[in-house]
Amino acid sequence: KDSSINKEVERLRYSATHSLLTRRDVVVVSTVSCIYGLGTPQEYVDGMIPLRVGESIERTSLLRKFVSIQYSRNDTAFERGTFRVRGDTIEIIPVYQETALRIEMFGDEIERLLTLHPLTGEVLSEEKEAFVFPASHYSASKATMDRAISAIEIELAEQLANFERSGKLLEAQRLRMRTTFDIEMIRQLGFCSGIENYSRHIDGRAPGDPPNCLLDYFPEDFLCIIDESHVTVPQIGAMFEGDASRKRTLVEHGFRLPSALDNRPLKWSEFLERTPQKMYLSATPGKYELGIAPRVVEQVIRPTGLVDPKVIIKPIKGQIDDLVHQIRERAEKNERVLVTTLTKKMSEDLTDYLVQQGIEVRYLHSEVDTLRRVELLRELRLGEYDVLVGINLLREGLDLPEVSLVAILDADKEGFLRSATSLIQTIGRAARNVSGEVHMYADNLTDSMIKAIDETNRRRDKQVAYNIEHGVDPQPLRKKIADITDSISKEEDDSEKLIARAKRVTSMPAVGRNASELGKLPKEELIGLISALTEQMRASAENLQFELAARLRDEIHELKRELRGMEGAGA
Repeated sequence: KDSSINKEVERLRYSATHSLLTRRDVVVVSTVSCIYGLGTPQEYVDGMIPLRVGESIERTSLLRKFVSIQYSRNDTAFERGTFRVRGDTIEIIPVYQETALRIEMFGDEIERLLTLHPLTGEVLSEEKEAFVFPASHYSASKATMDRAISAIEIELAEQLANFERSGKLLEAQRLRMRTTFDIEMIRQLGFCSGIENYSRHIDGRAPGDPPNCLLDYFPEDFLCIIDESHVTVPQIGAMFEGDASRKRTLVEHGFRLPSALDNRPLKWSEFLERTPQKMYLSATPGKYELGIAPRVVEQVIRPTGLVDPKVIIKPIKGQIDDLVHQIRERAEKNERVLVTTLTKKMSEDLTDYLVQQGIEVRYLHSEVDTLRRVELLRELRLGEYDVLVGINLLREGLDLPEVSLVAILDADKEGFLRSATSLIQTIGRAARNVSGEVHMYADNLTDSMIKAIDETNRRRDKQVAYNIEHGVDPQPLRKKIADITDSISKEEDDSEKLIARAKRVTSMPAVGRNASELGKLPKEELIGLISALTEQMRASAENLQFELAARLRDEIHELKRELRGMEGAGA
């Protein structure tokens, strides 16, 4: 994770909690991690600083208030979470906004409040009042922090005594150093790295009490929609144990106090208490959802009139030859194909064979970086290749209208990869195309296959009947091919500008997103490029531009890997 991306994600997180506390029309999209601990909503609101035109407040007092809610003064580098002072003018960028707030004072009176662009200084609007929320979800009053420090010191003394009684002197020393440093940071700055591990003491919770989390920021009447519930529900239930197991190891070895165990995700029962209104969404709901839901609503009809794909069963003998024939047919029509196999070895062998047959193919597996997966799917939609081979990743959430064929190899091998749920989800990947088909290669009909095919045909029959009755002509899904990695590309553009500025040149070899193109360079040019980037990386480090140096380091690593591949192939 690149810290500049994290900053943007962090801003969006603060923006979400800020919106939840200040307005009603809010939709928050979150991963399951929303059940992890977050600061207390009441402390967060109590830390808010209201500002009104005409209000009297001593300038020094206002600056102290900003510092107390974790904003830092920086008169040179003006960025989110900082403020700067110029005479009677104070400017601050709240952590949850992209705009800055200018406070113009006349003596001790607020004369004007202006929203402005932080870079250009352009005034965007004039305000009558404004509210500045804390720069951290764990911001708390001095009295709260003093109480928390006392509780931390008591727990530290108890745990040190336990370690010393057990002869664990190294663990005792490690815990003493870490915790006393954190206490001093909290005492001086009101904050420390990993402060969430002391959240039980800051919130004043009893041992074992559930932490506050994002769900506590919502009003009581909110609606919680659980998407792909057949996967999400088990995930929510399992997160508590997984987190506790990791934290116990940290506590046993003196890296954290036992109270860190209470900085945890919610248990399943606690999650249910905080979500009174729930809607479970899934094409393959699990037994739990079907068992507790008072009503089940089927969303079978699509607005575009598209129907579920035809499922065709073919013998395993000659499956690869048939697959190659089907791929060529689809490629001629500018359509794409997904192929799902059972094992990593089989995927690799199939990919190699298809390459030998002159087919443009890629292989998607668990070791592929998350952002690279997004790029692979985008390239598939753009037609840079025709076939994507995978094992268990070609399932939920893939919305690929260009895919007209899903091929399931060894469909009759019972197991979790060929369960009824897995098969229905995989079949659904061909449901975005007017001529979508699913080819199952199998010699026997398993129970899972029968269930999946029967369910698909049941839905398809309903959809076809509806289309005939209402005269609906199925329309292809027109979906923009967006690139969610744009933010990273922008950041790489910044890298290029920074390098160019450092070298005082206008043109530079591209970095980051063009790595695949760089890999096509002749060997000599590749060696020269690695040498040039290494030189720039060292220069960046000397100039204290560590983030740029880190990006260049990663780029060099990729290029060296490409070079090793060339040498291995005898290029």
